[in-house]
Amino acid sequence: MAFIITPHQLSQRAEFYYQLAALTTAGISLPKALETLQRAPAARATRSRITRLIAMLEQGATFSEALRASGNWLPTFDIALLEAGEHSGRLDACFRLLEGYYRERAQLMRDVLSDLMYPLFVFHFAFLILPIAGLQRLVLQLDVAAFFAQKLIFFLPLYAVAFFGIYACQGRHGEFWRSSIEKILRPIPLLGTARRSLALARLAAALEALINAGVSIIDGWELAAASSGSPALKRAVLNWKPRVLAGQTPAEVLRETTVFPELFANLYHTGEISGQLDETLRRLHNYYQEEGTRKLKLVAKWAPWLVYLIVMGIVAYQIISFWTGYYSNLGDLLK
Repeated sequence: MAFIITPHQLSQRAEFYYQLAALTTAGISLPKALETLQRAPAARATRSRITRLIAMLEQGATFSEALRASGNWLPTFDIALLEAGEHSGRLDACFRLLEGYYRERAQLMRDVLSDLMYPLFVFHFAFLILPIAGLQRLVLQLDVAAFFAQKLIFFLPLYAVAFFGIYACQGRHGEFWRSSIEKILRPIPLLGTARRSLALARLAAALEALINAGVSIIDGWELAAASSGSPALKRAVLNWKPRVLAGQTPAEVLRETTVFPELFANLYHTGEISGQLDETLRRLHNYYQEEGTRKLKLVAKWAPWLVYLIVMGIVAYQIISFWTGYYSNLGDLLK
């Protein structure tokens, strides 16, 4: 798996699922569909992986078993959802769901990067010429080595922190690491709630597919929580198991916990009583997917302005400090 996921890679994954959805919906068997993709894959790197999948399917493995054995090129959520789709005979629907999910993620990431381009340019330009004293030494004394050393000392730690943050937030690391990232992001306005909404959307989609696949409600909840990408949701669901085995329903336990929102618990309770749990879970998935995407778009809209204002504030401070020092020195000379 790549060190950092880019919008292009997300689009390629969306295209991979789109092709599989189109072929399987047309009535083509999964092995034949994979053979078709092998000849013209959405990304060159997937050809060898598709080859391994076909070989394992020919040996008698299920699709989900083949995915798990072919490396960590797909997230846990994808595999859990595809396994549920395989058991329920709804692989084509799962392919379409994943295709839409990754296409939205790719577009959102492109929007964020596009909006950040100008503030980042201003940031780099400002700190290449500031502080003014370093620029003066470069021009008047040709002290090139000191100037570049100063800029490296300033920029390299920032680049390291930025790449580390991007890598860490991709959510494909160990349980402890993902839990730490979740705790850090939770209090951040919009971003924390957006992440939780998307985790709930993934949980609802996986749980609906697992229930339709005939998986028991207890096992379904555990698998869906694991595929949500949220360690907090996973821990909460694992703690429920003794209570559910003792006779409580998931709806009753949901309403007693603070990890799940009240809306989620109430709608799930309604679906459980009415016998329309699958439809309720689809509605929950759509609601939280739209809610999480909307908040992430707000973050994408306002984050560049925040960066821009911070940079402008620092530049203004540097300029005011320079001229204050200049006039102070000039006043001392006149005295």
